[in-house]
Amino acid sequence: MTAAPDERRALEEARALELVVLDMAGTTVLDDGVVETAFQRAAERTGVADRMPWDDALAHVRATMGQSKIDVFTHLAGGDRAAAERATAAFEGAYAEIVAEQGVTEIPGAADAIQGLKDAGLSVVLTTGFAPVTRDALIDGLGWGGLVDLVLSPVDAGRGRPAPDLVLTALIRTQTSSVAAVAVVGDTVSDVESGRRAGAGFVAGVLTGAHDVRALTAAGADAVLADVTGVHGALAERGLLPLVATV
Repeated sequence: MTAAPDERRALEEARALELVVLDMAGTTVLDDGVVETAFQRAAERTGVADRMPWDDALAHVRATMGQSKIDVFTHLAGGDRAAAERATAAFEGAYAEIVAEQGVTEIPGAADAIQGLKDAGLSVVLTTGFAPVTRDALIDGLGWGGLVDLVLSPVDAGRGRPAPDLVLTALIRTQTSSVAAVAVVGDTVSDVESGRRAGAGFVAGVLTGAHDVRALTAAGADAVLADVTGVHGALAERGLLPLVATV
């Protein structure tokens, strides 16, 4: 039996998303090795990773891309929180130096992709493992201050990724109706795990950053896209866009 128009509309509304949570570096902001370079400068300036071979330290940095930087440095420092805090401050300073030296660039098409999601009736929140000072420098450098609804760092939410706090804080701050109405998109395993732990209705990985198809799929991604410009199409294909986008 075919559902009546009002019933079909109710089913579509129940499935439609309201919020897309996008990662920054590697997902919407071009990284191009900047994070690793900043980590290296911070490690050299503070000695935080001296307890292990540099290759091991760098492997840990790569594996934990997307996570809160203080958590990453706490591991490198062998649990020494004070040393981790010094290294985190050095990292933020080094990252700012590199941005000043090289500028900041979006992933090609990212701003248009974000605007397209907003035009489709979705709220868009950016999340990052960076401290607010670095996050805000990136937003200012890109001129994205008026583009997104909100930008969040771990300090705004409680815990960094892979905990669900950033996603759930985005949901609360945008007054999104439920976790099922949230999509999460990022380039790292931590991004995907964060979305899964939050109970997001759709979680996607992108291949413009740290981790590959196999890692993102194993972490639980519903889809792995070439880049952020594919998000709108992936949502449309699955019937997840708000009705405003389809009428």
